[in-house]
Amino acid sequence: MQYISDGGNVKNLLLTISYDGKCFHGWQIQQNALSVQEVFQNALSKIIGEDYDVKGCSRTDSGVHANMYCISLKTSHPIAPERLKAALNRWLPKSVAVSDCKRVDDGFHARYSCKSKEYIYKIWNSEVRNVFLDGYVLHYRYKLDEIMLNQAAQAYVGTHDFTSFCTLDNREKGNMTRTVKLFSVSREGNMVTMRVEADGFLYNMVRIMVGTLLRVQQGKIPADGIADIIDKKDRKYAGPTAQACGLYLNKVNY
Repeated sequence: MQYISDGGNVKNLLLTISYDGKCFHGWQIQQNALSVQEVFQNALSKIIGEDYDVKGCSRTDSGVHANMYCISLKTSHPIAPERLKAALNRWLPKSVAVSDCKRVDDGFHARYSCKSKEYIYKIWNSEVRNVFLDGYVLHYRYKLDEIMLNQAAQAYVGTHDFTSFCTLDNREKGNMTRTVKLFSVSREGNMVTMRVEADGFLYNMVRIMVGTLLRVQQGKIPADGIADIIDKKDRKYAGPTAQACGLYLNKVNY
């Protein structure tokens, strides 16, 4: 159970972590699966007991990685931010690391204070898989034209209803409009990287965007067809959901 004791001054801390998502079922605590939040709070409890309230910047899917993930932590424990950072890195598993810990304004919230997030998706584009990248990239053995895909992806940029790029589940539909600030596709050797920044993302949105671009590469969707898919507001017209292994939460902007 999480709580903040009545005694002492409550401070609000911003922690920045990175994690290898291969062993986790996303950030958020789940009943029957190991999550990043669970191991983070287990380590935190060893240091400051139960005197805390933790909020993450985003939910991430099982197998998704984070180069930068932000957590707001409210606590009345007197531990200094730098000492907390060092102590957490002692107790956390090797798959999670704290890179920064600092005090922020009381009203700061890791999720609701966020202005935009950037994700990257990594594709190893070679006939032969890279055994050292298993679980960290999508292996795609066929030709990828990154210049053509980069041009096609510009249809994502702007403010749109992204219903076509959201996995439908039992969650309340709500507002499906998001503003994509940039989408780029680039190559360095065999590594193709898709990069997208937006003010927010729907469930599986980036992975469906990637899967749709792969369908464009395969000729199953026209190179100029993404705008039409957006307009249809229907998931069945977009491509498949790309595997989680290639996706990274790369940057959180406040």
